[in-house]
Amino acid sequence: MKILALAATGVAAAALALTPGTAAADELPTFDFTGCPAPPPAADPGTWRCEAFVSQGKLTIDGHEIPLGEMRLTFSEGKVDGQYAQVFGSLRHAPVRVPGLAGTTLQLRYGGHSDFQSNDERRGELDVYAVLRHPLLRGDCRIGVLHTVVHDDPAIPPTVLSKNPTTVHFGVVDPDLAVPATTGCGPLGKLVDRKLGLPSPSGENTFHQETYVQYKPL
Repeated sequence: MKILALAATGVAAAALALTPGTAAADELPTFDFTGCPAPPPAADPGTWRCEAFVSQGKLTIDGHEIPLGEMRLTFSEGKVDGQYAQVFGSLRHAPVRVPGLAGTTLQLRYGGHSDFQSNDERRGELDVYAVLRHPLLRGDCRIGVLHTVVHDDPAIPPTVLSKNPTTVHFGVVDPDLAVPATTGCGPLGKLVDRKLGLPSPSGENTFHQETYVQYKPL
């Protein structure tokens, strides 16, 4: 799904131009930098930082809304030989229940591609796939790979909550997500597809994400 929310450099640049917002310490999530990847050997000194994201999201497939709960993501960015570079770290997402499919859970996992350098056309992009679990589904049951491309959500504009350490709050939305049919689910795969309305073409699905991100120099 064109998912995940990755503001990255563009969000930072846009957000830091704003007047800092206010947020009590107990209102912010706890940021975890243990999944931060180290800069590559040829990295330009002093240019690298890690970004830790904590998000709450929801995925709507053909009118079927799935609350995704909390997602955590890390990646590092900086320069190599004066050019922008990035290294993916980790995506962590606990299984969530799928409404309308009793006893079924969905868990997002990294799909092997990411680009968090924003531009005029999008905030960032990430490939994920969704693992489906149920006692009657085969072990390799999944939806994916889902290519997620996200844009700013006007309802949650970027706001700087702190400058030391830099902490930003923002929202993103992907209104163009295409969701393929399931694979590897066994005989009940057709039932799952029918219940979720899969495959579902672009224009029939949306992904919303509200995100907090904090930056740490490397």
